[in-house]
Amino acid sequence: MGTLLGFDYGTKKIGIAVGQTVTATATPLTTLLAKQQKPDWDKISKLITTWQPEALVVGMPLDLDDTETETAPRAQRFARQLEGRYHLPVYMADEKLTSMVALQELRGKRIQYGDADAFAAKLILETWLSEQ
Repeated sequence: MGTLLGFDYGTKKIGIAVGQTVTATATPLTTLLAKQQKPDWDKISKLITTWQPEALVVGMPLDLDDTETETAPRAQRFARQLEGRYHLPVYMADEKLTSMVALQELRGKRIQYGDADAFAAKLILETWLSEQ
């Protein structure tokens, strides 16, 4: 497939990572702030243009018992919007515990606001890549 973009969707922030199918690895890219609880489509479009991904992966918020969280419908809607706007395949990936793991991985490092969200997007993308 090639290059993929991964998204850790939230109503306030969206973490984004880039990954490669060849290496099955990902790198945190950025965290975008939402505008009135809506994605910053202009900045997402710039990332799509820059990275030319073959597909997109959005984290699916699940509880530990694999039931959908209250934010799951919003993440699914975001995924449908990505597919409609960019005409790329969009896959959902389990994002269970990714934010907690991201915070643990970044503990003790100098981080900026939103770094954990981009790192969570990296984990989401790598989870999806490892399952393919």
